[in-house]
Amino acid sequence: MFITAQVSLYPIESVDADYVINQSIQSGLEGADLEYEVGPVSTEVSGPPEEVWRALRRMFDEATIRSGEVAMSVTLTNARR
Repeated sequence: MFITAQVSLYPIESVDADYVINQSIQSGLEGADLEYEVGPVSTEVSGPPEEVWRALRRMFDEATIRSGEVAMSVTLTNARR
């Protein structure tokens, strides 16, 4: 089974939100065997459920480390394209 997550990160009160977002995405996907596409507003990540969940957790944790407070919006589906 595969799942797809569309994820957006929103660092709160960050002086360099783009940097926080890009580093968080890079950290979350590093070493993961996932398909992904980084877009201007969100990133789409597809793969085995455990890998996708792990990547989302790493993205959130990295954003929290770099920015303190952060909001993350995730839409999940198990539907195939």
